[in-house]
Amino acid sequence: MEEILRKFARGELNLEEASSALKQKSESIKKIKDFARIDLVRADRTGIPEIILAGVKSSDKVADIAMVHATVKGFALVSRAQKEDADELKERIRLRVGGAAAVGEDECTDLDFELDYNPVAMTILIKRRGYTFEKRGKIGIIAAGTADISVAEEARIVAEVCGCEVIKAYDVGVAGIHRLVEPLEILKKEEVAAIIVAAGMDAVLPIVVAGLVDVPVIGLPTSVGYGMGGKGTAAILTMLQSCAPGLAVVNIDNGVGAGSFAARCVALLQKR
Repeated sequence: MEEILRKFARGELNLEEASSALKQKSESIKKIKDFARIDLVRADRTGIPEIILAGVKSSDKVADIAMVHATVKGFALVSRAQKEDADELKERIRLRVGGAAAVGEDECTDLDFELDYNPVAMTILIKRRGYTFEKRGKIGIIAAGTADISVAEEARIVAEVCGCEVIKAYDVGVAGIHRLVEPLEILKKEEVAAIIVAAGMDAVLPIVVAGLVDVPVIGLPTSVGYGMGGKGTAAILTMLQSCAPGLAVVNIDNGVGAGSFAARCVALLQKR
């Protein structure tokens, strides 16, 4: 609020803009019908915005929540989304641009939104046209194999929404470990704040990386593999038994958790 008032005093915001910004800051919870309460100040409090998990939610509920969040905050991110979720949101945007009322914020029906559905990452990013995410620092994302890219991409999108510039290298697993040399040299040169390593199968790659770099490494086990342990249990157990210090491990296929943790590393580095 103090920053808003400073901008008003400097003439960077007019009275109407400052009033609107202060009103948004004072509204910490937005209730949607009888099924959701959006935490509008989570990003201000933690550095990580509310991320809408589609999962088993119906497409209309996902759209209700996403449209309200995007209207108030300028963007909304949906994880584990399907094509029908994206189609429902596209229809809401079409109606809004055309002037029809949307859930919860009918005074803002003239806003124009753009939508990016990533079927590989299973994410939907909806944002006000022209909205940009402030870049605060760099992270790296490495995927062991092509089969690990889906989860790695989820982590990438979350990290970018949280203000990270992402440098990625995919299909550089230990079966051809010489492929890892060039990406690591690039990441060291770019002085990334953290490196996410997504790997399935035996998931040795994060341990190798943790033994070669001086920044936090985030192990992201994926549900890729054959037979016993092929749903990610072998991967997560391997990472948890790492002999290389400096490796933190998130849950199986948890790209959201990995991207969020990397973003916090960037935020802490920037603060210092």
